[in-house]
This record gives sequence, structure tokens and C-alpha cells, in this order.
Amino acid sequence: MHIKAVGIAAGILLASTSAFAQSSTVTGAVGGAATGAIVGGPVGAAVGGIVGGVAGSVIDPPPQKVVTYVQQAPAPAERVVVQEKVVVGQPLPETIVVTPIPDDPKYAYAIVNDQRVIVEPSSRKVIQVIE
Repeated sequence: MHIKAVGIAAGILLASTSAFAQSSTVTGAVGGAATGAIVGGPVGAAVGGIVGGVAGSVIDPPPQKVVTYVQQAPAPAERVVVQEKVVVGQPLPETIVVTPIPDDPKYAYAIVNDQRVIVEPSSRKVIQVIE
């Protein structure tokens, strides 16, 4: 009965994760579930699906041309400083202005706390911090 409860809980978690996931997460969940099923049967499928879903949500790094553009972009006259640490995967505060990358609208950037940061414009989620 314990194994059945774990399977049910994992299934519910997997379903809720997939419902809000992007395509890469769904692909990761499906691949993880298939691998888990081979290794551990139904319980392995549920656990593998959850692990695959999390791994599938990792943000792909931007193309080198985007990184180069952000590295060479002029810094704004006014310095932007925030108390929060800039963290990959977390959105920038709404008070920070992000500038679109002209040749690749999937990306934007900002300079925060003297760090150049590449973000996803729609969610403002940090994709990469350029050191």
C-alpha cells in the first residue's frame, strides 16, 4: 500500500507539473517516465517522470551572438542597483528596464549591480549572468 500511495502522489505531482510546463519540460517528463518504467516499473515511471520534468525545465543558454552583443552593449548612464541577488531562473524585479536584443527577440538584457544579465523578455526570467 505504501508503494501505491507514492505512485499516486507522484502521478498527481507529475500531472500538475506537466499542466503548467513548457514543451521542454513535457519532453523531459515523458523521457524520464519511459526510462523510469524500464528501470523500476510503474513507480519508477512516476518518479522518472518527475525527475525528467525538472531536468527538462533547465534553461538553454543563449547563442554566442547574443552573449557577444550583451558584452559589447554600452552601459546605461544611470547605474541600476537592487538588494536582491540576481539568480538564473528567477525573474528580474519589474522596476528594472530590460532592453531587447535587436537580432534575436527571444532575448533581452539588463545591467544590474554591474552585472550584464540576459533574460527572457516575456517572463523577465534570468537566463544567464555574464561574469
